[in-house]
Amino acid sequence: MMLAIKFKRIGKKHQPSYRIVVNEKRSKMSGRFVEDIGWYNPSSKEFKVDKERVLYRIKTGAQPTDSVYNLLVRAKVIEGKKRPAHKIVKKLEEKPAEQNAVAA
Repeated sequence: MMLAIKFKRIGKKHQPSYRIVVNEKRSKMSGRFVEDIGWYNPSSKEFKVDKERVLYRIKTGAQPTDSVYNLLVRAKVIEGKKRPAHKIVKKLEEKPAEQNAVAA
């Protein structure tokens, strides 16, 4: 069972707040979780996390998502550089394929 530390969204419409939970890597965000280790309110930028439980879970193999990792780095719970949370995928240009078709 591969565990991950991730956000579970709670709150009202247009007023998000998140619980920081330990969950299976492939399970849904809104499903059951193994352990609740903190919370985060993005509108007021405040959060609370149980540092000992986070370090224990990381030590036992749980991997934080990129967003949770950046939050933990900012809170100085763990050390490291921030990761890009949104990965930009560049589309391959189709010009080389068109040139090969014209040359043939």
